[in-house]
Amino acid sequence: MASTIGDLGEFGLIARVTARFPETDDVILGPGDDAAVVGAPDRRVVATMDVLVEGAHFRRDWSAARDVGHKAVAQNCADVEAMGARPTALLIGLAVPGDLPVAWVDGFTEGVRAECAAAGAAVVGGDTVRSERIAVSVTALGSLDGGRAVTRSGARAGDSVAVTGPLGLSAAGMELLASGVEEEAVEKAGARAALDEHRRPGPPYGAGPRAARAGATAMLDVSDGLLQDLGHIAEASGVAVDVRRSALAPPPGLAEAAALLAGYGHRREAADYMLAGGEDHALAAAFPPGAVPAGWAVIGEIREGRGVTVDGRAPAPSGWDHFG
Repeated sequence: MASTIGDLGEFGLIARVTARFPETDDVILGPGDDAAVVGAPDRRVVATMDVLVEGAHFRRDWSAARDVGHKAVAQNCADVEAMGARPTALLIGLAVPGDLPVAWVDGFTEGVRAECAAAGAAVVGGDTVRSERIAVSVTALGSLDGGRAVTRSGARAGDSVAVTGPLGLSAAGMELLASGVEEEAVEKAGARAALDEHRRPGPPYGAGPRAARAGATAMLDVSDGLLQDLGHIAEASGVAVDVRRSALAPPPGLAEAAALLAGYGHRREAADYMLAGGEDHALAAAFPPGAVPAGWAVIGEIREGRGVTVDGRAPAPSGWDHFG
């Protein structure tokens, strides 16, 4: 029996990664041919792509293979949702060292499969290649189901700014891991949710299409930090965004994580993680007055002007830097 990827071979690896994925109604022809065939009933396809690189986006000593599989799917499907679309199909490129245990790939595939089930999507193909370290490339496709795409450029003065999904937990979880806080201490402090969200982010599946139907004027996935991402809406829409700090309700476990981290030299409150954290994969959107759907929390408003403020004041630079 093969114990490493080198023993398995390229075609064996591809077969292992794409095996046992049930086809959905959107998939006309799945893995096995030169290309897949995915339905596009309204003649439009939403497409996005992200890359995860070992050492930059995940560490094997922090995250299990299954965690990486979950994250790879979640961050891409969140981008599809942010356009007001429903995830339908994914293509996965996997670069791995030849001495990587086959068990790692099996765990990764289990995570991919489970997150696809949550998102309602299917893996329809991909490619594999040898590499010195693990890299995962995921292309995700989505369907607007006859609806409209929600971009970053439609926000107007007077709109409400709202969010759905956990904010701040992933960043706090990463700080817990980077600070070497023992998982037993995290459990005791009631901060387990921070580690879980960092390892396996949980996008609010279905919220994107519902927001589009409710009339969202602009929307995006919160992946680089709330303030930094709201800055993308402000710039694209030519407006100002003001966030009310008092409107930020910390998700369960975040305040506990912040309190625990204070003992390790980190002096940030729960709201700071919500404003400046990264890899949340929650959604932020602008809605006309009175149009905010259930499940979304209003945290600010769109005004005339430029840039992003918190309680009317410019915040310090924050957020994730992909080349930092």
